[in-house]
Amino acid sequence: MSESTVPNIVIRRLPLYARELGLLEAEGCAYISSKELGHRLDVTPAQIRKDLSYFGRFGRQGRGYDVGDLRQRLRRILGLDGRVQRMVLVGVGQLGRAVLDYAGFPMQGFHVVRAFDSDPEVIGRVIADVQVDDVADLPGYLERQPVALAIVTVPAAAARSVVETLVAGGVNAILSYAPIATAVPDGVHLRQIDPVMELQSMAYYIRQGELNHTAEVEPGG
Repeated sequence: MSESTVPNIVIRRLPLYARELGLLEAEGCAYISSKELGHRLDVTPAQIRKDLSYFGRFGRQGRGYDVGDLRQRLRRILGLDGRVQRMVLVGVGQLGRAVLDYAGFPMQGFHVVRAFDSDPEVIGRVIADVQVDDVADLPGYLERQPVALAIVTVPAAAARSVVETLVAGGVNAILSYAPIATAVPDGVHLRQIDPVMELQSMAYYIRQGELNHTAEVEPGG
């Protein structure tokens, strides 16, 4: 099936399903219904069945999904079936170092093969077993050692230039923590994460809770 026929929101839910199935497998659960899985994930059973239908037939009537089998099939769909996904990191500040130190990446098959920065104090160092090179050498490295994935943790002012360099070097999947909108060509997937914007949107719900609480106490003085 062409990736263009599968909605992006469906692709983003597949890792959630796979992760929850992994937890169920660890708990010794062999089969689970879409209703039970949906309850654990706060997703409707109909949504789960619809999401999975993009990729074939899953589950058995009256028995539900084979937890181990479905998890493996989802990981295969996501390209996580034993293959190591090589990636580069650009930006070795506090956030970049936290990424390098994060043990969850190698556990899930993601391996940072090289890091890049412009700070002379970190260039040439090895941090969390990863060599840090000058960001000026990034184009040459990508030409010699092509990778498909990159994580960008540079300041906003440098983000656009870094993304353009990555795209020119053949990287087609980029996760960026830089708080700036950046356009990329068709065929390149850019996912941007801005923690501040996420917190700002969450503040709305805090405010609504305060307003509701005020409304509830007003009548009684």
